Amino acid sequence: MAVEARVPRTATANRQARALIVKKVFCYFVPVDLHAVRRARIAVAAAFAVHGAVGGSFATRIPWLQDHLRVGPGALGFALLAPAVGSLIAMPMAGRLTHRFGGRAATRWLLGLWCAMLAFPALAPNLPVLWVTLLVYGAVAGMCDVAMNAQGVVVEQRVGRSIMSGLHGMWSVGGLAGGAVGVLAAHARVDARIHLGAMASTLLVVGALAVRRLPDVRAEADEAAPPRFVLPSRSVLVIGLVGFCAVFGEAASQDWCAVYLKQITAASPGVAAASYTAFAFTMAAGRLCGDRVVRRLGAATTVRISGVLAALGGALVVIARTPLPAVAGFMLIGLGLAVVVPLVFAAAGNAAPTPGEGVAGVATISYTSGFIAPSVIGGIAAVSSLSVSFALVTALTAAMLLGAGALGRRSVQSRPEPVRLPLA
Repeated sequence: MAVEARVPRTATANRQARALIVKKVFCYFVPVDLHAVRRARIAVAAAFAVHGAVGGSFATRIPWLQDHLRVGPGALGFALLAPAVGSLIAMPMAGRLTHRFGGRAATRWLLGLWCAMLAFPALAPNLPVLWVTLLVYGAVAGMCDVAMNAQGVVVEQRVGRSIMSGLHGMWSVGGLAGGAVGVLAAHARVDARIHLGAMASTLLVVGALAVRRLPDVRAEADEAAPPRFVLPSRSVLVIGLVGFCAVFGEAASQDWCAVYLKQITAASPGVAAASYTAFAFTMAAGRLCGDRVVRRLGAATTVRISGVLAALGGALVVIARTPLPAVAGFMLIGLGLAVVVPLVFAAAGNAAPTPGEGVAGVATISYTSGFIAPSVIGGIAAVSSLSVSFALVTALTAAMLLGAGALGRRSVQSRPEPVRLPLA
């Protein structure tokens, strides 16, 4: 009787397994679905690349802004605090904009505004005007980033395998491209008002064309609007703290590497600007290869290795007094931090009840770190030195080892089988 009881269950399980295989094969091999998934991935990747190009273009001209306005590290750090304030005020609006207008329209318009804002910081005649300009700049950046990452998590879930590292890799590729143009402009001593104005116009057109195929993810008609503020769960909080450490190191290196090379190692303007390009290059390479590494080693092990590499790079930057070891240190920081932020967003999107809620939680925690990092680095440098400032970066990147296990508890592979994207 015991054997007879097992047979129906085994047969049922076999039938369910066969049905699941058929369903997966159908999802992957129906041409319309494949084309929809491919278009969605390309469009989201393009949005990440354009967003990164704006940030990379601005980062390479921060030394020009400092010289143009004749301000010290402390005043420059205070100005770079403005994007943090703007983003923290505006980020909660991103969820409501996406809910009301749909993911495609919200991301498209926010990305266009972000590109246009690139032209304005260089036009500021003094520090107060620069602060207000960067306030708006940060507000648009924060809303665009949240909307873009939320769409990335949705597409990843529908593809059925990890793609977030690759999407953030495209952000780094965009930053590398924008930084490379910035290096050439800085080396040729092109006025930043001309350079950033031209880049803003170019990226605005490229972004508008590239994101036309974004998936139109819309809320149901009877679905309630997301709350303005939600306390993250304990699991999301731990994941967010790992992101806090990673984003602090990324933002500090991005905004201060060129200034560090110029002031600490006496590098030329071209070499100083090239430090950001080197940092962005290793970060892009790490992210583009990151999905394969994560599938092989797992998220937790990958983050632990990343923390060791980033901490070694930070230590090299702290002791460097010539350009070559400083650039090598920033390259190690970029390589070490490459996959951490994508893994943080993917883990939070899978750990929370909805991807948007998880992304919003870690974005608030992680991006707060990124927004305050430039001003903290400048403040510490004002009372001590930039070398002491980057000792803090080294300590925080090493601290990622403590929370790495939280990123390995849930993964995209545990999600249900892929579902079809809307064709609209």
